[in-house]
Amino acid sequence: MKKTTIKSLAAAAFAFCALAGASPAALAQDAGLKVDEAWVRSTVPNQHATGVFMRLTSAATGRLVGVESQAAKHVEIHEMAMQDNVMKMRQVPGIALPAGQAVELKPGGYHVMLIDLARQIAPGDHVALTLIVEDAAQQQRRVAVEAVARPLNTGAAPAAGHGH
Repeated sequence: MKKTTIKSLAAAAFAFCALAGASPAALAQDAGLKVDEAWVRSTVPNQHATGVFMRLTSAATGRLVGVESQAAKHVEIHEMAMQDNVMKMRQVPGIALPAGQAVELKPGGYHVMLIDLARQIAPGDHVALTLIVEDAAQQQRRVAVEAVARPLNTGAAPAAGHGH
């Protein structure tokens, strides 16, 4: 009964955020995970994959262990790393989320890959994601996030106050 009540409250909070015009990141913060600046790189026609980036701050130690989205057939957590003096991308099983410390998912580092896209993603489009976060007791929770598409040539978010 308790789990049902919690799920119902979470659903109600998400619906309230949507009706009030609040971003889903506000709900994420209520779930113990703060999500900032979630964005997805827009695509060109016939492009089959793209990256999603954001900053995650967890209230308690945990791990990002999965991501789901209707925007693609496959969603994977990836890392860019130097291997034998060559930058390579590889799938990873998860990303550590130390309590209170921001973890950047950014171009050239950890990121989420949307593979076999359902459609082209244009600048300004909103892409719904569900982050799967595991706590120290290996209990999983789902956190709804909405990423906004930025142009292809976007590297990272501009620093606060520097958006020319």
